[in-house]
Amino acid sequence: MDFALTEEQRLWQKTVHDFVAAEVQPRAQETDETGEFNWPAIRKMGPLGLLGLNIPEQYGGAEVDAISAVIAIEELGWACGSTALAVAAHNGLGTTPLVLFGSEELKQRWLPRVSDGKGRLGALALTEPGAGSDLQGIQTRAVRDGNEWVLNGAKMWCTNALIAEYIITLARTDPAGGSRSLSMILVPTDTPGLKIGPPEKKMGLKGSPTSAVTYDNVRVPLENLIGEEGRGLQQTLATLDGGRISIGAISLGLARAAFESATAYARERHAFGAPIASFQAIQWMLADAATEITAARQLLYYAAWRKQQGLPYTQEAAMAKLFASEMGERVCRNAIQIFGGYGYSRAYPVERLYRDARLMTIGEGTSEIQRMVIARGVLA
Repeated sequence: MDFALTEEQRLWQKTVHDFVAAEVQPRAQETDETGEFNWPAIRKMGPLGLLGLNIPEQYGGAEVDAISAVIAIEELGWACGSTALAVAAHNGLGTTPLVLFGSEELKQRWLPRVSDGKGRLGALALTEPGAGSDLQGIQTRAVRDGNEWVLNGAKMWCTNALIAEYIITLARTDPAGGSRSLSMILVPTDTPGLKIGPPEKKMGLKGSPTSAVTYDNVRVPLENLIGEEGRGLQQTLATLDGGRISIGAISLGLARAAFESATAYARERHAFGAPIASFQAIQWMLADAATEITAARQLLYYAAWRKQQGLPYTQEAAMAKLFASEMGERVCRNAIQIFGGYGYSRAYPVERLYRDARLMTIGEGTSEIQRMVIARGVLA
């Protein structure tokens, strides 16, 4: 299938690229070194629509098509992995459950707050100390008490928790277990009993805060239930399908940035009396990168197209995420190789890009989980 972009999509791509080139990329190194979230850029993203990619206009969002969303996240990844991850997690995880399953009251109350750039972002808490890929192992509980839910438990690796307006929490509402024992509940971050830990000290993506979250008799109204009680697992899986496309798009952006840096350096750097770009070993690494970047983009666009058409896309999203994330790590690794010793130095961006790319084969389903998802589709 030919994914030639429409004129509107090309204009969107240029608009987003120009914005991130001016407001995000120049601060990428500082964001990584200080760990400070780039709020000045975020504040300007609201009017542009970058904080409401899948939110309908009636709630203050942009509701762009799925390929345009991929384009936006790729450009953010090209500019700064940390900022891209925070925005992707906000759009893909922090708002998607509300958009797809939330009540009209919840949508009207919360979506405008997190899409205009004036407030904070959205977050989704899934992973626990004893439950990562195995969502059915979740122990955080939500019990009815009068007209409230009372939540107790602990989450970890919650992206955006410290900068969030609310945290959508996957909790066990039926102690009997089974596929209908989990539910999604919206918890405002100013709720008594909710404690958000300091940012985790991570290998990369240091400007995207990730925290542990604990729930100590946290009380929220019953109306904060998202969708139907007991459908949390199914809602989560549907949310993760779209989130995997976003992770693939970040990987694509990181790879593109590394490829561009390596190509420019190969033209400038001389060894043995010639530019290193004239050496076959370098040329082959650049050729592989160009090929794999193009292939990843086509896989991502195809998964996004199926999503936009309302077709099943679980397998396609897993394929796109698997290939793009592993491709991103390879391209960033080879970019460091092309830079040689300089590539290992923080003086050049490829060192940061490689560290940022490393998470993408883990977050929102490891490569191993993606292969399981793909295999189930193949064997079915």
